[in-house]
Amino acid sequence: MNTLYKWALLAAMSMATQLPTQAQRVYTLDDCRTMALENNIKIRNAQNDAEAAQHTQKEAFTNYFPNISATGVGYNANKGLVEMEVAPGMSLSLLKNGIMGGVTATQPIFAGGPIVNGNRLAAVGVEASQVQKERAENEVRTTVEQNFWQVVTLQKKLNTLRTVESQLENIQKDVEASVKAEVSTRNDLLQVQLKQNDMTSTRINIENNLTVCRMMLAQYIGADEDSVIVESAIRMDTIPDFPHDIYCDHQSALAQTPEYKLLDINVRASHLEEKTAVGKNLPTVAVGGGVMYDNLVDKSHTFAVGFVTASVPLSGWWGGSHSIEKERLQMKNAENQLADNSKLLIIAMQKGWADLQNAYKQMAIAKKSIDQASENLRLNNDYYHAGTTTMSDLLDAETYLQQSRDKYVEAYAQFQIKIVEYLQATGR
Repeated sequence: MNTLYKWALLAAMSMATQLPTQAQRVYTLDDCRTMALENNIKIRNAQNDAEAAQHTQKEAFTNYFPNISATGVGYNANKGLVEMEVAPGMSLSLLKNGIMGGVTATQPIFAGGPIVNGNRLAAVGVEASQVQKERAENEVRTTVEQNFWQVVTLQKKLNTLRTVESQLENIQKDVEASVKAEVSTRNDLLQVQLKQNDMTSTRINIENNLTVCRMMLAQYIGADEDSVIVESAIRMDTIPDFPHDIYCDHQSALAQTPEYKLLDINVRASHLEEKTAVGKNLPTVAVGGGVMYDNLVDKSHTFAVGFVTASVPLSGWWGGSHSIEKERLQMKNAENQLADNSKLLIIAMQKGWADLQNAYKQMAIAKKSIDQASENLRLNNDYYHAGTTTMSDLLDAETYLQQSRDKYVEAYAQFQIKIVEYLQATGR
């Protein structure tokens, strides 16, 4: 029994120590992208807007069907609506009360095109909502990329800082021993302690910023946790290859960008608006029929009726001509925006490629600085122990290495973000 109890206790302790590790998930960049596209409020709202546009299209389609209406009237007057004297001293009163009603159906034959153009506008609206959803997805991907690499950057900076703190502890021990042996002065020890205080203050700030950034990333991707831990993907020993294969012809890529698609949709919508304005001032023709019922003289009467209606706006052209001209001017504005913004979009692509190249160069320079700062620290450490340099120079060398590592991490993260931005700028 004692043996079984010991084994059960050990198993329970083992499970208890494993629970925190299992419960704490580490998120990759792909995890964050997928979760954000599933849970982010921008994506949900864009999806709702797309569904609303589809309902608008279905609503516009119902205008092709006849307009069916039912009416009913009942009345009771204090005297007949029709009174006449049929003979001297004899009068006749009719229609004192009665009931009338019926069901009619009216089908437009020609209405100037508002039904057809209205359905075309609704279809354009559905297309625009899909493009807006695509833009929302791009914005979410960019924001996730920025938030993710911000967390990674802070994590790497924190790791670098802890390495520096560990190195300072070793330096402090060596200096304390040197001070006791009267080889170094107490001023060297004070400089190390001041540097340690500075590193502690910096670490507290980084830890606080990292906590906030993790919380923001968790909220953005819709994670169950209040804070998330991400997988660090930055390699400090080598830099990645430059992605030459993602370059494309910017003029050819223009039509694939969501921004260009929206501009083109705006032009097409303006053309339809102009046609709709013209149609409002054209004659309309409709046919209809119905079944009517009345009971006006205490006798039920049911009959069918068919009719044709025609409406020709005469004075409407007075104001309608101005409405048509306004829509034509707005159509020209939409075409001008398409031409002008197309050039700006190509410029944005070119700038995105230049920014990507610049980010890569900055990352390469930062990597070179790390190698140089590491060698500088090694030499200053040797010189200090040989007594040929000061503690201040040694601590400065530590600072240069830390700054070089931080700049490399920032440049690496910026390089990854610029890749995504260039892909999106070229419609991918």
